[in-house]
Amino acid sequence: GSAMVARALWALLAALRAGWCLLPQSGYLHPDEFFQAPEVMAGDILNLQVYYPWEFLSSSPCRTVVFPLMTSGVTYWVIKSLQQLDICSSCINSYTLLVSPRLLFTIFSFILDYSVYQLAPFWGADPWKALVLLAGSYVTLVFYTRTFTNTLEGLLFALLMVLVSSRKSSGSSAEPTSSSLIGVITTAGFFNRPTFLAFALMPLLYWASLIVDSQKSIKTLINHFLKLILCACFTAIVFVTADTFYFTSVSLDNLYSTNKSSLIDVIAQLHEKMVVTPFNFLSYNLNPHNLALHGSHPRVTHFTVNGVMLFGILHILAIGAGFKMLKKYVHQLMLVRWCYHGPPGLLVHSEGSPTLLLFYFVPLAFLSLFSHQEPRFLIPLILPLVLFSASPNRAVKWKLLLVLFNLLGALVFGCLHQGGLIPCLFHLEQLIHSPASSSHPRHYTLLFAHTYMPPRSLLNIKKTDMHVEVIDMAGSGDETLCQTVEQRASNFTCSNCHIFIIIPGTVRATVTKCGVSFRNETLIFPHLSMEDPPQIPVLSSGNWRSQLGLYILELNR
Repeated sequence: GSAMVARALWALLAALRAGWCLLPQSGYLHPDEFFQAPEVMAGDILNLQVYYPWEFLSSSPCRTVVFPLMTSGVTYWVIKSLQQLDICSSCINSYTLLVSPRLLFTIFSFILDYSVYQLAPFWGADPWKALVLLAGSYVTLVFYTRTFTNTLEGLLFALLMVLVSSRKSSGSSAEPTSSSLIGVITTAGFFNRPTFLAFALMPLLYWASLIVDSQKSIKTLINHFLKLILCACFTAIVFVTADTFYFTSVSLDNLYSTNKSSLIDVIAQLHEKMVVTPFNFLSYNLNPHNLALHGSHPRVTHFTVNGVMLFGILHILAIGAGFKMLKKYVHQLMLVRWCYHGPPGLLVHSEGSPTLLLFYFVPLAFLSLFSHQEPRFLIPLILPLVLFSASPNRAVKWKLLLVLFNLLGALVFGCLHQGGLIPCLFHLEQLIHSPASSSHPRHYTLLFAHTYMPPRSLLNIKKTDMHVEVIDMAGSGDETLCQTVEQRASNFTCSNCHIFIIIPGTVRATVTKCGVSFRNETLIFPHLSMEDPPQIPVLSSGNWRSQLGLYILELNR
């Protein structure tokens, strides 16, 4: 009976995941969800006006282009083809630009569910209990349906765990046979985010120990490792070649056209211009000064804040279990020393909880070595955590707390957090492309202040169109903001010019002091800015909608 209830609950949560993606989710988690794939691909494939982040500039290539092309690139190519074939006349609009890459990621997110179902029996967890914990987590509902490289990192980590956890029907550990795939996934993960090595370390050590344990012949052992290394090298060559072609704008036609170059000359030219994005990423991120530009955090932030923010009570219970395991292991070690026996087997022979805790805490410890610590860096750890939390001897006593925690997380991050910005861009896109605007060409100036970076691709403006100007003021001070607004107001000459200021309700008073008037205002609700949070006394007054809203103010002539 409880298994049937769990299945029905999982199906309901899976439907919610897909439905909420299509709705779409209005919350805006972090600029990277747009600027590490969809924004770049919208510029390259759909020829839209976009903002290219520094990591994708040929002067500083730090991100592979393979995954953006395979995800957002493919979805944008599909909607472009549908429009060109007249299957739908306006396939490319702000809704499809936002939802199509997210929908692909939402479909991919079910790799996590598949992995949990496959892994649960191996690690002694209840499959349906684990699936409900996974599908009911706001991390799955919100983060795994967004276009983050961390999302792909989590999916690759899940596949790696499936590959290293193989078992015979008799129940004993099977001889691992997936060396080639393990090599491909580890390298692909490294090119997606070099931090993948922190997640891959424990699965790879576990896999290596299983091989050493099950092999009698040195020849077979070497064969496994050679397969892994060869496939890893081949995958790396594919990524390096694709990135080199993309970032150096090298085309095969160009290479062959110069004096009918031989193949050796072509290879030499490619080698000279070779782009290895993970090494550029590492050289940038290993510089403390560069990391400080993105924000420095105490080394314990992942353990004490981010883990709790993402996983709530499950993270706290895992820490408690980790300390107990450590205490038990130290005690065992002391006994072993006294009795002169061999070291206690922790990794291979104590399958289940202790090993899963290592799969959870070892990556956490490695990521804590870096001073820049954001919650999303930990989202791949949801897999070992739900498997650990769903073991039969660990009854989930905190059901109500878990439900409330995930409801709150889904509300804050899925709806409220910077939640007015995407609906605002939808509204502006409709305004810019309205029939009135098309028949009488107008010039639009969109000034964004105290919001996250607006993804320009959602405005759906071709690179050749010069009638829309986007100014991102970020968190500029009052004086700078007023100077820019006043300067724009004084240059208000053409009859068809429209200037819009987009600003959260919490800092709206700033613009009012600038000595300009507005002829029109639109309030988009809800919008929660953590950088300019609403004040509690104001929230309790009748003005709470304004405090939790984003204003689109049209400047008066």
